[in-house]
Amino acid sequence: MATPIKDVILKENAPVTILFDKHIEFLRDYGKDDNNFEFGMTDYLRVSGMYWGLTALELLDQTHSSPQEEIVTYIKNCQDPETGGISACLGHDPHLLHTLSGVQILAMYDRLDAIDVEAVVKYVKSLQQPDGSFTGDKWGEVDTRFSFCAVATLSLLKRLDAVDVDNAVKFVESCMNFDGGFGSRPLSESHAGLIYCCLGFLSITHRLDLVKRDVLAWWLCERQLPSGGLNGRPEKLPDVCYSWWVLSSLTILGRLHWISGEKLKKFILACQDTETGGFADRPGDVPDPYHTVFGLAALSLLGQAEIKNVNPTYCMPQHVIDSMQLSPQILRD
Repeated sequence: MATPIKDVILKENAPVTILFDKHIEFLRDYGKDDNNFEFGMTDYLRVSGMYWGLTALELLDQTHSSPQEEIVTYIKNCQDPETGGISACLGHDPHLLHTLSGVQILAMYDRLDAIDVEAVVKYVKSLQQPDGSFTGDKWGEVDTRFSFCAVATLSLLKRLDAVDVDNAVKFVESCMNFDGGFGSRPLSESHAGLIYCCLGFLSITHRLDLVKRDVLAWWLCERQLPSGGLNGRPEKLPDVCYSWWVLSSLTILGRLHWISGEKLKKFILACQDTETGGFADRPGDVPDPYHTVFGLAALSLLGQAEIKNVNPTYCMPQHVIDSMQLSPQILRD
């Protein structure tokens, strides 16, 4: 007897339109109370959390509602004076993940002048290894996520020339699997989040010629379940965040039309919290800024009128990428 596909069932009363005002309220209020338990427990991802929330507000055309100078000052204070990297929170060690998030926020605000750019460049350069890979920080973990973070950060700073791009490309290529996907390291399992990171990396470095385009696009399409939601790898439940990782990857490959956009849109909208606003990973779960930004960004790729256009490579508003005159590679038919 065949094992049933792991999936969720959408309730008949699930929301079918975007709860615009509730999402704005949710994002404005989230994280304001520093006495809140969740606030204290999320120090380790504070700057990335700010990026998720602020990008979501920008996609909803609500950036003006955030205290920009206070945010800029906070990021500036998170830059480590010794290494040049940006940490998740004051007093924490710097990391590439939060360095990229900090740079993305400042790029949206057109305030890259607030940090020591050359120090950031030096930090990113120091993390490249002889095989072209990047570690996330001084502790040495290697992951293709960090390859993406490195080139995304440097491209936003217009300093991609600071690292050995050719060697970095060779490492990412070595992480490609028989199914067209990518893992965290060579011989690691294909995963939709890591596929996005590797495609984003190759998009920025203009080396999408290395990709098994249709083989990979087919693997990504197989992530769609009967509910319309997308999972990150076979036999997993659907999750709103994979709406972004898979859709952005298909967009970069020029294969967005290979899945049912209407079914996916129905699933994403069903993951909204009708009481508090925000998106959860699945219908009925607790919403958070992480799933909210990726739910909104996915809806943007699907053409949702109330949401600004998002760039599939950077997960930033398209108008910001245009104003910075960046041109990541996107495959077209």
